[in-house]
Amino acid sequence: MKVAQFEDSQGYCIGLSTNGGWINYSDAEAAYTAITQNVVVEPTTTILRLLEDGRFDPAEFKAVLKFLKRHKLETHYPISKEAILKAPILRPPKIVALGLNYALHAKEGNAAVPVEPIIFMKAGSSVIGPDETILLPGGLGRMDHEVELAVVIGRRATAVKKKDAMNFVAGFTILNDVTARELQAKDLEQKHPWFRSKSFDTFTPIGPWIVTVDEIPAPIRLGLECRVNGAVRQKANTSSMVFDVPTQIEFISKHITLEPGDILSTGTPNGIGPIEDGDQVLCRIEKIGELKNPVRDR
Repeated sequence: MKVAQFEDSQGYCIGLSTNGGWINYSDAEAAYTAITQNVVVEPTTTILRLLEDGRFDPAEFKAVLKFLKRHKLETHYPISKEAILKAPILRPPKIVALGLNYALHAKEGNAAVPVEPIIFMKAGSSVIGPDETILLPGGLGRMDHEVELAVVIGRRATAVKKKDAMNFVAGFTILNDVTARELQAKDLEQKHPWFRSKSFDTFTPIGPWIVTVDEIPAPIRLGLECRVNGAVRQKANTSSMVFDVPTQIEFISKHITLEPGDILSTGTPNGIGPIEDGDQVLCRIEKIGELKNPVRDR
């Protein structure tokens, strides 16, 4: 099931995909609660809040849809025509990313394949959504695209065992880990963290929505690719990850507690390349969809 974040002149709302398009789940869930539990509640308008409240639940989504269908209310909660898709998590509490998690990507960077996951952070303020513009700062040299499968954490995870890891996943989306490559290389040469090269405003497009974990069971074998102006730059499969998703969650949660709404970006395959003013970047992952963003100089 696809769960999306929308915004219109009235503010934010959560969208839930149906055969007929999208419903306004924020309003539909509030009505469902009022009728079935005789409790009046304010609509929950962001996916992050739904996650933090422990109510991002495919079973609950299906129950609301079933209720609407039974009472012929499916057309009563539309997404407004003026609404636009936003990043599904507007400001993730944390973005934890993996470096060199595809062997061929390590090779193209003349780096060794890691023996344990290499993790780094990206700033939540760098997040943008579908069709929003990637803005390239001037004077810093080459900027690159990096298509990645992103894991949305659904439950608080501390010292999780690999066999249990998928129980802490809410769903999956697409992330473009835009990188100021020359700045990153400079920081690496000086043995500095490369946080700043990954965290400029607009450097983390995410979307277009979250696909719930029940739709993509483990082992995760998804084709992914990145196209720039229609030309394929990256093309691989998540089965080629050095460390699979359960291993990543086990490793990270041993050191860092993962919270609902955190994003785990699982690494990029080989084929990274520069993006420039005027480019159109399309990141595609099987069973999820497409994330498109134009590129402009800042």
